[in-house]
Amino acid sequence: MPTRERMALIVALVLLVALPLVPGAIEAGSALGLVRLPAESLVVILVLSLIPARPARIAVAGVFGALVVVAIALAAIDRVYRTTLSTSFDPADPQSLGDGFSVVADAIGAATAVAGLVLLIGVGVALGSALAWAALRTDGAIRRHRGTGRAALTAVTAAWIVFALIGSQTTAIQPAAAAASADTIGAAVSRASTSIRAQSALERASAVDAYASVPPSALLGGLRGKDVVVVFIESYGRAAVEGSSFSPGVDAVLQQGTAALSKDGYGMRSAWLTSPTFGGISWLAHSTLQSGLWITSQAAYDKVTATQRLTLADVFRRAGWKTVSDVPRDTKRWDVGRSFYHYETLLDARNVGYRGPSFGYARIPDQYTFKAFADRMLAPGHRPVFADLDLISSHTPWAPVPQLVPWSQLGDGSVFAGQPQQGPSAQAVWEHTETIRDAYGRSIQYSLGALFSFLQNVDDPNLVVIALGDHQASTIVSGENASHDVPVSIIARDPAVLGSIDGWHWQDGLQPGSPAPVWRMDAFRDRFLSAFSPQ
Repeated sequence: MPTRERMALIVALVLLVALPLVPGAIEAGSALGLVRLPAESLVVILVLSLIPARPARIAVAGVFGALVVVAIALAAIDRVYRTTLSTSFDPADPQSLGDGFSVVADAIGAATAVAGLVLLIGVGVALGSALAWAALRTDGAIRRHRGTGRAALTAVTAAWIVFALIGSQTTAIQPAAAAASADTIGAAVSRASTSIRAQSALERASAVDAYASVPPSALLGGLRGKDVVVVFIESYGRAAVEGSSFSPGVDAVLQQGTAALSKDGYGMRSAWLTSPTFGGISWLAHSTLQSGLWITSQAAYDKVTATQRLTLADVFRRAGWKTVSDVPRDTKRWDVGRSFYHYETLLDARNVGYRGPSFGYARIPDQYTFKAFADRMLAPGHRPVFADLDLISSHTPWAPVPQLVPWSQLGDGSVFAGQPQQGPSAQAVWEHTETIRDAYGRSIQYSLGALFSFLQNVDDPNLVVIALGDHQASTIVSGENASHDVPVSIIARDPAVLGSIDGWHWQDGLQPGSPAPVWRMDAFRDRFLSAFSPQ
């Protein structure tokens, strides 16, 4: 065999052994996963040896290369999901990939993100083509050297079968006989199947609702005349208030806020809610809280929001409240806000009058969100309001972080001019784990400070605030194996409001401790309606 042909065959064999094992190495997080025998390569070579027509062999080799590349992509995506969202990627929920890309684009710039995506696609095409070439090159060598080639193929196949039967391992955790690419694709198909069944069950559950037929006059009697504001604090999870390097700073802000609000006549009760999501996809938490259904994926969200499931917003609307959604990040029409939640007023980045600088993903500072909402919806003589406000200053990438300014100076937001340049950029923050965690902690402190600024400056004795996190921050902040728990607090001046939830046994103040009750987030809707609907 000429030297050039021998070198080409060696390269082909290396590719055939290594690339189909990459999904397993990604899963294990170790390069030792590459030191095994891949079943996929043996199978494709055996199939090629049985096909006489070259065009058919080329097609089979191409499919083989494509399947391995798909397996590598699935393994890599799943690894990212488990690292950031503490869950596996659901192929039945592909829209979450687009949402994740949008977050990356906001963090590093759209042009850089698109260039990176194009590069990854190019690498995938190159790998698939290289594998197809390697399979055809190896098959050609076996055909040219029929005797030794078939003997070698038979010996390797027999070795794989023996290793599989006796459970031989290359390391303490890696079996010598592998089908890593096939296993990855099989696991993805299994997750998709499970997800589809769960969506069907959720759709059926959404049709069963004890409150759907209750007359509006019989609901929310304990909150008549109150302004009820649900405040979702982005990425505000349990790690923010206990057991982390940044929790002492957040706890200090909570302690100061508790003292100041108590002095102003507010009472507070706090506990924990278990969020259906982790590290992102905040709208799953919003829909879970409001619908009383456990919504854990985009596909499930799409199913539920296409129904007429009763939400808290719709209950308040039917009972006479003006209903408002305030999502300062949105720059497009939010159809679900009308069709599912039935909000009367939708506030977003287009109509709150902000003229200040952008703070990256979290374009509008939380303090301005509160001020614009208060000016528009809580003016003297207003109709009682139910509102859902999204705070976004603590959204990934947690930089740049705004600074609090005097409430009276907020105006149109121009007062924030220059602030984005005063702190580190997102790129600088994300160079080290500790700077990421520090930036996250400071962003939560800011969002809480904005909440306290709102409560202390709005003269509304009928104000009731439900403040909670939507989910824990990603694993790089919250840590491995972190729970899905988030703090939740109810804040009100009227003692009767807190008296209505005495049976919940929530703790006083804004800092829930370990003994505080833990509910799944989907339990909140019915317990809330029961507590404040004595009829």
